[in-house]
Amino acid sequence: MKNYLEFEKEIKNLEEEVNELKSPFGSGGISEVDTKKIQNTQAEINEKLKETYANLNSWQRTLVARHEDRPKSNFYIKKIFTQFTLLSGDRYFGDDKSVIAGFGLIDNKSVLIIGQEKGEDLNARIESNFGMMRPEGYRKCIRLMKLADRFQIPVVSLIDTPGAYPGIGAEQRGQASAIANSIECCMSLTVPNISIIIGEGGSGGAIALASSNKVIMLENSIYSVISPEGCASILWRDPGKSLEAAEAMKLTAKDLLKLGIIDEVISEPLGGAHRDHEAIAIDIKHSIIKNLRSFENSSKEEIYDHRKAKFLQIGRNQGFRRSSDLNNDTGLSYRESIYQKIRSHFFRNKLTYIGLSSLLIAILVSIIY
Repeated sequence: MKNYLEFEKEIKNLEEEVNELKSPFGSGGISEVDTKKIQNTQAEINEKLKETYANLNSWQRTLVARHEDRPKSNFYIKKIFTQFTLLSGDRYFGDDKSVIAGFGLIDNKSVLIIGQEKGEDLNARIESNFGMMRPEGYRKCIRLMKLADRFQIPVVSLIDTPGAYPGIGAEQRGQASAIANSIECCMSLTVPNISIIIGEGGSGGAIALASSNKVIMLENSIYSVISPEGCASILWRDPGKSLEAAEAMKLTAKDLLKLGIIDEVISEPLGGAHRDHEAIAIDIKHSIIKNLRSFENSSKEEIYDHRKAKFLQIGRNQGFRRSSDLNNDTGLSYRESIYQKIRSHFFRNKLTYIGLSSLLIAILVSIIY
């Protein structure tokens, strides 16, 4: 471990103690390594990690999602996919280094891989603009998603961005329309598209590539319309209220799964993904293969309808289903519960019911008196 978060101070001290115990050179020269003490201290570290990470608040999970040592898209692409072929450029302006895109194999099947890349070190972060995509990046993704759709190749997106780049150059080149067109392209695909939020899923910069059949989050990742600091600055005029903002925004994987915004949560190794890169890469690979197989027997129309119904269902109890009405051009109709049908019928005819109720009361009064 190179970097520790503020709430990991005790863990840092214990790990430094373990490193000292492992060294055969003591104050008096070469000495015997105390293996039993090392084992006991390591067990204490594991227990402390388990306790700490089981009780993280929303702001602390945000810090974990942004951890410097957390695996980035480039690492996952190398570990999970084989025969990856990098493709560049949007054919209009240039190439955007904040997104890695190309075709590769997983489970001996071709997929299009799109990965938002933050960079492993300072130079790489500057080159990749800290994961903030420009319009040419989204247009590159649109070009490749349309190509994948033409050849019926599934799309896998790795989401990790604080948001789209807000610079003047990006705005001049049509940042807003590029994001909107990317969302439209994702929604219109007739092949399965799967998005995994591996770190930050920030604002339209994330949803532009996460409008997918399956949206999956790592346990300590976040997904929100704005950063907690930005939310606190707008609502309270105080960036220091980031904890309150993070709690109110429900941006953690657990909260979003409960709300039906995402479809699956991938558990991270003890102490977070940054502590065991290999293990989390294996888990993500298994999840991608499992979800791709679930669409193997689905037609183009079924895949498209699945995605459309998934997003229309958010915030509604029953969601939508394919209409049996041949004259219905939308293809999907709203599916209501019995309670909702009765309630909506009453509100549509409330004046009639009020009139009948008044008439009934008047009749009863005249009979009694």
